[in-house]
Amino acid sequence: MAVQEPAAPPARRGAAVPGAPAADGPARQGDGTTPLVRVEGLKKYFPITRGLFARTVAHVRAVDGVSLEIDPGETFGLVGESGCGKSTLARLILRLIPPTAGRIWFDGQDLLALPPAAMRRMRRQMQIIFQDPFGSLNPRFTVADIIGEPLRVHGMRRREERERRVVELMELVGLNPAWRHRFPHQFSGGQRQRIGIARAIALNPRFVVADEAVSSLDVSVQAQILNLLADLQERLGLTYLFIAHGLNVVRHVSTRVGVMYLGQLVEVAPVDELFGHPAHPYTAALLSAVPVPHPRRRRERIVLQGDVPSPANPPAGCRFHPRCPFAQPRCREEPPVLRPVAPGHAVACHFPLE
Repeated sequence: MAVQEPAAPPARRGAAVPGAPAADGPARQGDGTTPLVRVEGLKKYFPITRGLFARTVAHVRAVDGVSLEIDPGETFGLVGESGCGKSTLARLILRLIPPTAGRIWFDGQDLLALPPAAMRRMRRQMQIIFQDPFGSLNPRFTVADIIGEPLRVHGMRRREERERRVVELMELVGLNPAWRHRFPHQFSGGQRQRIGIARAIALNPRFVVADEAVSSLDVSVQAQILNLLADLQERLGLTYLFIAHGLNVVRHVSTRVGVMYLGQLVEVAPVDELFGHPAHPYTAALLSAVPVPHPRRRRERIVLQGDVPSPANPPAGCRFHPRCPFAQPRCREEPPVLRPVAPGHAVACHFPLE
């Protein structure tokens, strides 16, 4: 007989957490550490246009009021369904796209207040590893050119000096430096992702966004890349924002995890706390879909009803209430805010799970 795991914890249907104040600032651990990255009230609305003169008729609320902090040296995992705004949030933090509203600080500096020259210098400290290890590499460039490009752009003019740095970086990510004159199509997917990682760390950044960096790789190759990222974090003191769909991947690499739904953070907690005691029904549903690594053990699946609402017309009140099995009248009227339910654990739910 199959071994039945405990079902998701029941919801408290009476009231919100007694005495818990609203979370006015970003969700964080609360250990007094000065954050490396700090975001408050960040929004990004994309206009929907119509007609010959491109009249704006509505907006897609890709990111809608996100606040968070990422401490130096930690890996902050970000999960959620496709289209929930994870990648948009990452690009906002890196200032690859301008925000509609909100503020962004990096190492205490307001990124939105920096002039272009100062922001260009700041980009040395913030880099990104893209999802597609082939599409993100110029097929006409050799590996030496790809890895050496950020070095050249940021002032390393001498070719011999760039060549030495490229060799050093290839060795650091586990690639044979003798391959530096090859082209991207001559490498496997895992090797191409190592090239992308080498390019991302070429300027000795402090903060790296890994945007679905292992989702397109085989499971065995994923493990190798994750081990490489962990090794580089330890050796170079990196701070990661790790974006992924797979919660099992996030669990093994993250210090804390944020769960996004329809452009908003609905739960933030240390990784063990989130997996052991999910407080938001959406988080519990995501966790119920994670396979159990045991042939005779199964987990009760929580199936969400209905489709994800359109970010161009999100529901009033709690955005999750049309799919939530515990929704109450209050959920349809009043938007919840992130509130603490345990040390370092915040949830945006009127009736969090126990």
